[in-house]
Amino acid sequence: MVVGIMTVEIFLGDAFTLKEKRQVVKSVIERVKNRFNASVAEVGKLNDLQWAVIGISCVSNSAEHVESQLDHILNFMNDDGRFSVENIEREVQHF
Repeated sequence: MVVGIMTVEIFLGDAFTLKEKRQVVKSVIERVKNRFNASVAEVGKLNDLQWAVIGISCVSNSAEHVESQLDHILNFMNDDGRFSVENIEREVQHF
């Protein structure tokens, strides 16, 4: 079993309220879940107006598949124009 974990720190420059931030973050989380069948949650900077940390994980029997899945998710997030991806941490573990 291979598990991939990635945290993505995003900057939402146009968010001026927590409600605006939550709308964007919730939308991104749901779109990634539905499109890539990955586990996704907001895991950091919950009360910061312009920053969010999103945690993503996926499981497979192939390290190549996990790496590819994380690459596709990251590309998908980079292509979203509502925020900028600022910091990424990735880890792939074999069990």
